[in-house]
Amino acid sequence: MESLYLLIPLSLVLVFVIGGIFWWATHSGQFDDLEGPAHRILMDDDRPHKDDTPAQN
Repeated sequence: MESLYLLIPLSLVLVFVIGGIFWWATHSGQFDDLEGPAHRILMDDDRPHKDDTPAQN
């Protein structure tokens, strides 16, 4: 029973910390574009890079 005096305040602090982190993430734009990075990884750059061309002697 006495452990509840420690566990209840700790759980409330944890809830407020997680809520604050979630509030910060939503207001700083972390969840604005969820599909953009997933689509960008599929876009290939078909142009050869400068260092990929064979050297001419």
